[in-house]
Amino acid sequence: MCGDILDAWPHEGETALRVRDKQYADFQKIFKELDVPLVCVCGNHDVGNSPTQQTVQKYRSDFGDDWFSFVCNGVFCIVINSQYYEDPQFVLEIAAEQESWLDEQLTIANSGKYKHSVMFQHIPWFVRTPNEPKIYYNFPQPLRENMLKKFSDAGISKIFCGHFHKNAGGWYNEKLELIVTSAVGLQQGDDRNGFRVVSVGEREISHQYVVLENIDE
Repeated sequence: MCGDILDAWPHEGETALRVRDKQYADFQKIFKELDVPLVCVCGNHDVGNSPTQQTVQKYRSDFGDDWFSFVCNGVFCIVINSQYYEDPQFVLEIAAEQESWLDEQLTIANSGKYKHSVMFQHIPWFVRTPNEPKIYYNFPQPLRENMLKKFSDAGISKIFCGHFHKNAGGWYNEKLELIVTSAVGLQQGDDRNGFRVVSVGEREISHQYVVLENIDE
């Protein structure tokens, strides 16, 4: 789940926090029935556009670590909190800790031990093309280019993102693809509510967006 696990902001007063508590209870009630592990990725609605020590600690208390890695069937997966690149002004130390940890994980990704190495984050580095202008839904240059080059050099082949509320994405180069998946809920384009199914082969990773109303098909 690539971020915005809850909708209500974590820092907008008692009324918003009461709504957030109800959303959290609903989340727990629904997803505890899953038969597969659920991986939660931190989004801007989860810690705020400008995260603070308090909102980060609240997220970690409710959902666990906001950056981590794991291995699944020979695939090395890295999860990061993209808010630390969006606006780290109140959490500079935490952002630096993630960056140091990320460099270590990219070394592991590039070790040759795994058949694929992929990443998950909320905000995409770009939504259509690597050279597009800065908008609300992507990251600015030169940060964008620096990070994409770092990931490509480390052997990352896919970066899965959310945030845009539309299906989007593209290729940084011939080796690295960025995939933006629309929302299960609110759509801001022509896509319909759905989710992405990812198929992992020995040599390739493929993916397809599935519309909820077509699941039985």
